[in-house]
Amino acid sequence: MKDNKIDEQEAPTVFWRINDWFPDLSPETKVVLKTYHEELIKFNRTLSLISPKSVFVADALHFADSILASKIIAQANPAIGKIYDFGSGNGFPGLIYAILNPKTQVVLVETDQKKCEFLGHMISTLALKNATVENKSVEAFPEGSIQFGMARGFSNISKILLIARKTMAKGGSFYHLKSEEWGMEVSEIPSQLCSIWSPSLVGEYKLPVGPVKFAVVRTEKIA
Repeated sequence: MKDNKIDEQEAPTVFWRINDWFPDLSPETKVVLKTYHEELIKFNRTLSLISPKSVFVADALHFADSILASKIIAQANPAIGKIYDFGSGNGFPGLIYAILNPKTQVVLVETDQKKCEFLGHMISTLALKNATVENKSVEAFPEGSIQFGMARGFSNISKILLIARKTMAKGGSFYHLKSEEWGMEVSEIPSQLCSIWSPSLVGEYKLPVGPVKFAVVRTEKIA
């Protein structure tokens, strides 16, 4: 009995603090987010959707992060009718964006078939009518076919701009979810890409816990 009590005391807590952090969200939205969280934790055991260390604080590192970034993107450009989430994998930020913006079509782009199956499962489970999955690479989309894109953890800014240079339409915008070192990534964009893309900071934010700042960086395709 003593050993069991020790095990129970040492078992780490899987936190869920979204309801307290975001009181402005509707009760229905909070239920959908909690369902997503539960399914993510369950499927993570076999698909490695998030790192083991982040499982217990996924509410902060993944959910709160994507909620805050999604709000910045939507506020910066309310006219977005359709947006592509490159390297969607675990659904961040694409699924969160779809949940928060039901009038916007969100396309989750992922090359891993099993992760695509997870994303499809989540769309069905959460009854999201505005989200779809594409099991293909960014380069596989027709030239100039994408007006708005976003990515979180997909790659550094320079590589994304290189990959998406043909797929993105002229005048289109790509939103990058980055750490507080976003300025370094922007400074490392090769000069030949700077003639095609114009970077700017859309907004910065902090998670409800911790001192680290995060940012949403926009790159507009100008040529």
